[in-house]
Amino acid sequence: MKKYTAVLVLAAALFGVTGLHAQNAPNWKKVRVLVYTKNGKGYVHDNIPFAVKAIQQLGTVQGFKVDTSSRPEVMTESNLKQYTLLIFPSTNNDVFDTDAQRLAFRRYIEAGGGFVGLHSVTGTERNWRWFKMMLGGTFSWHAKFQPFTVRVIDTRHPSMKGVPAVWEKGDECYFAKEMYPGPRVLMVHDLRTIDTTSIQQKEMLQKNRGNYGDFYPTAWEYAFDGGHTWVTTLGHDKKDYSDPVYLNHILGGIRFIAGQVKTIDFMKAYAQHRDDEVRF
Repeated sequence: MKKYTAVLVLAAALFGVTGLHAQNAPNWKKVRVLVYTKNGKGYVHDNIPFAVKAIQQLGTVQGFKVDTSSRPEVMTESNLKQYTLLIFPSTNNDVFDTDAQRLAFRRYIEAGGGFVGLHSVTGTERNWRWFKMMLGGTFSWHAKFQPFTVRVIDTRHPSMKGVPAVWEKGDECYFAKEMYPGPRVLMVHDLRTIDTTSIQQKEMLQKNRGNYGDFYPTAWEYAFDGGHTWVTTLGHDKKDYSDPVYLNHILGGIRFIAGQVKTIDFMKAYAQHRDDEVRF
């Protein structure tokens, strides 16, 4: 435990050294996050317990409060209003049981809430258009786990501080479909470094890259429908959640979103149904 905590302290210290965007730095004592871990039917990542533990440790080090739940019943306005942001670590497929829960989640975002999604989050709620719009798209395919290169394209963003400008990382290279304009890309996969010695992988890569050239979105932020979102598709390996560089990356995402969220005001929420048209 001491070694694990030391790693997290190192991550926090690393971020502190780079410490930027001070004007938007959150008051951690006022930050409360909900780590939501429910998965739908299908593949469930074994990294989730490691992600939860790492976020709890980050909360301990930084001083923000962390609640966890896998119960969709927590998706009510009266409960969500206490949270600065919600974190979905490697969620997948349908994570809500009812449309009332979906509506409460949507209205939380409309009320100015924050959202952080890790790794397979783009595979979440694949049949809900609004959720896919919030994420900027939905999962289509990932290349097999392998070492490849990711490149930072916004070095000034808090979630990129302490991240190598050219990062050789073992992970899964994620692709999306039904992509919506709006997200601001912060980091990209370098598709030239994906292993294409397998004909099947080469064909799938070509199919899923669409009209993109050598680079494809890895991490992005998006001020959407009144709320604030940050997503990274990195983080498949449970070992990532004890890697100071990766922890610094997600802490930066949490810090950025926490700095954007001012108040949760459900008076600003307008949706009466999960599928109401978005008011841009």
